[in-house]
Amino acid sequence: MVVVMEKNATQAQIEHVVATLIEKNFDVHRSTGISRTVIGAIGDKANFDEREFLVLDGVSEVVRITEPYKLASRTFHPENTIVQIKDVKIGGDEVVVMAGPCSIENEEQIETIAALVKKSGAKILRGGAFKPRTSPYSFQGMGEEGLRIMRAAADRNDLLIVSEIMDRAQLDMMVNYCDILQVGARNMQNFDLLKALGKVQTPILLKRGMSATIEETLMSAEYIMAGGNYNVIICERGIRTFEKYTRNTMDISAIPVIQKLSHLPIIADPSHGTGIRNKVAPMARASVAAGAHGLQIEVHHDPDHAASDGAQSLYPEQFDRLMEECRLIAKAIGKRM
Repeated sequence: MVVVMEKNATQAQIEHVVATLIEKNFDVHRSTGISRTVIGAIGDKANFDEREFLVLDGVSEVVRITEPYKLASRTFHPENTIVQIKDVKIGGDEVVVMAGPCSIENEEQIETIAALVKKSGAKILRGGAFKPRTSPYSFQGMGEEGLRIMRAAADRNDLLIVSEIMDRAQLDMMVNYCDILQVGARNMQNFDLLKALGKVQTPILLKRGMSATIEETLMSAEYIMAGGNYNVIICERGIRTFEKYTRNTMDISAIPVIQKLSHLPIIADPSHGTGIRNKVAPMARASVAAGAHGLQIEVHHDPDHAASDGAQSLYPEQFDRLMEECRLIAKAIGKRM
């Protein structure tokens, strides 16, 4: 349930409500908005009487949350969450772009691409050091050495970095390099990993699973938030359907749906969403028009010789043109890039 405090509720009244909820064996999560404090109470207590809390001093209303995801629900947190890393804010009126290669291949490659995407307007460098591949014979990534050279390239170009974490055993090492930890589609329901990510404050980019519903995606976000890490960004990256003309089916409708259900930022990954280079730009433009808070785009200066996913990676000139087009769309809907 959610306990909404009055606008003029005192700190003592808020603390008394929190103490009462804890006494009743609820897990308490406090959210302070612009005008009032909202207290989320999580617990399997279907038969409790909300009037017990409604009569407490300073309480405005008590609302039961019917969604299974409590902390990710907009009922708990009506205002949009903004995830801020240094001077970059994800979830506000700016469309933030993450761009870079699918895999980090060598120092020259990542340095070249970092400079190119920065020039076009990206603020976050993406790149995989650990690659979950369908075939065990495919390139698996450079590991920690890849993160080291990516971090250096990002710092030289004043970029943040996002990279995928595969296993909870990598957590302590990866937080030393990454500004955002990405949970890939295959790990969206790796609950041990999600629980571990809830214990750090590094922002998490949670990708929707290949066959996951929107509710399942938000429940995975709930796992992270229940551990205490509220810095979660949802990523729509396409789902598996019977259609064969694209790698996945890009579910752009998920963007406004999730924004209605949840306060968490949502970005779009049209590179994985389609898997085909000439489909990436149209889906990126559509995602911005649908209200996405950001984009994740694969860019490679020599995609024909990329170690992985070259077919869905944009050439630098294509990415530069896409950024110009998206700026116009963002402006038309009251956003900026």
